[in-house]
Amino acid sequence: MVAVDFGAGLEFAPGGVVERVRAAVRGRGGEAVGQLVLITVLYLGYRAGRLVTADDTGRAMVNAHGLLGFERRLGLPDERTIQALFLDREFLAVPANFYYASAHFTVAVGVLLWLWVFRPGHYRWTRNLMVALTGAALVVHILVPLAPPRMLPDQGFIDLAARYGQSVYGDADSGGLSNQFAAMPSLHVGWALLLGVAVVAATRTSWRWLALAHPVLTTVVVVGTANHYWLDTVVAVALLAVSAALHPFMVPAAATAWGVMGPVSKKPVATRS
Repeated sequence: MVAVDFGAGLEFAPGGVVERVRAAVRGRGGEAVGQLVLITVLYLGYRAGRLVTADDTGRAMVNAHGLLGFERRLGLPDERTIQALFLDREFLAVPANFYYASAHFTVAVGVLLWLWVFRPGHYRWTRNLMVALTGAALVVHILVPLAPPRMLPDQGFIDLAARYGQSVYGDADSGGLSNQFAAMPSLHVGWALLLGVAVVAATRTSWRWLALAHPVLTTVVVVGTANHYWLDTVVAVALLAVSAALHPFMVPAAATAWGVMGPVSKKPVATRS
């Protein structure tokens, strides 16, 4: 049987996965609860903050048309060129809508959980950068309410989710706990890039580079489904870069931010007497 060790880069022995997980999380129950509470509080705070501009329809629409004009002056590609790849191709549109609706949180939860169990050090900086990026995005959401392209049929955009199903949004004026005027920046892209880089940094297998397909595919999907503009993705990457640059100064490498991360237990190396 081929032995693969999670601790050495996505390698594990199939029969010893459970034992490996148990060893990694042994004695870290309190830490797990603390991290769960922290992430939950931050998420609820983010959702509440987004509601500040949830009904700012007029300014969001004006900003959307202004942003499109700015993109044209910059010479950026037309988002409708990407969307044309999905229109009238249900076999592409349906998976794209599903990816947009599901991958954002499921991939984040999966990667963060794997990092916490097997790479606590990498989990710590990934978590910190995700919090910093999300906080910065919330500030931009409040300052610059922006309607997504799918709300601009006059500009030739089509709401792909409304046409083919799997829409995660209701009508813009339906109320609820969703701010549809928070297109800038695209956290879908920002998170995807951060998680992809985290997997590459935390592993050694040559297959790790495939993790970067997630941010690339996410970018194509958010633009193709008319949920984001190109500048939404650019600003998200810029905010992530700034957060990464400031992180060493805000949280020194020797520090343990927001709680001590337990070490991964390693199997003792057998020695001959």
